[in-house]
Amino acid sequence: MKILITGGSGFIGSNLLDYYILKGGYDLLSIDIKNPVKPSHEKFFKKCDIVDLVKLKSLVEEFQPDYILHMAAKADLKGDDLSYYDANITGVRNIINVSKNLKKVVFASTMLVCRVGYIPKHDQDFAPPNLYGESKVIGEKIVRDEASNGLNWVIVRPSSIWGPGFGLTYRSFFEFIDKNKFFNFSGKMSFKTYGYIENVTYQIDQIMHTDKSNYKVYYLGDYEAYSIKEWSIEIGQVLGRSIKTVPSFLVYVLALFGDFLKKFKIFSPMTTFRYSNMTTDNILPFDNLKEIVPVLPVSRKEGNLRTINWMKSKGFIK
Repeated sequence: MKILITGGSGFIGSNLLDYYILKGGYDLLSIDIKNPVKPSHEKFFKKCDIVDLVKLKSLVEEFQPDYILHMAAKADLKGDDLSYYDANITGVRNIINVSKNLKKVVFASTMLVCRVGYIPKHDQDFAPPNLYGESKVIGEKIVRDEASNGLNWVIVRPSSIWGPGFGLTYRSFFEFIDKNKFFNFSGKMSFKTYGYIENVTYQIDQIMHTDKSNYKVYYLGDYEAYSIKEWSIEIGQVLGRSIKTVPSFLVYVLALFGDFLKKFKIFSPMTTFRYSNMTTDNILPFDNLKEIVPVLPVSRKEGNLRTINWMKSKGFIK
């Protein structure tokens, strides 16, 4: 069986590559504009920008995949207009263009097709909070409109994914706890859907292998929403750190001061945006995914241990 992974040098893509290497029995091709992070991935890698249709088509015709797991995306929030996110729009259209006679294509979207706290009424109820989310909405619409001629497609919307290999944005949560810089505050702190990376790669694999998933949309993540307060305490216990609790009004004052610093382009770990994020629940629906993936392989506590061990091996924490 041949699997082509786009964005194979990224966080989810590289973990998918590891998953199938370990599982064995697959012929793999990873394409990305970035070189692989792991030397063991070099032999599977071809450099390609998914916006370059000619190069993409050449690689697909040469490899002849059975499946494409399309994880490549422009995923930061730095864009000032939609052209910045062309990989999420033209890239999707190009993947559809080269996906004739495949068994299935899994298209990665994002939970940010809806703003945090917004519960969509159906799969095409969108409320993107930013241009990145808007570009992914356009990508989903392209899949529905242009991939209908015999191509089996699935759209997946990853939640906040964490674990070995993650980048600074989520890694800093663990680092702040290790350095005794993280604190909880009194009153309500949010419950959110997060996803441990090994659970997410397992979900993608199961979605890929079943015909029941065709033409559907699935959120990816751990089925139990976490309280950030409870989770930070669990991580602190593993690291031997005690998490302080401060009054919520003081945190809000610090957030207002952080907004002031931001005007002068001075970084602050706390802003009103972050405060709102830490107090607004965002619990995603998994009923349809549980029908095909009823049990996940890794608990949160085991994920904490594996992540901390990985961070220690990389020197991110002591």
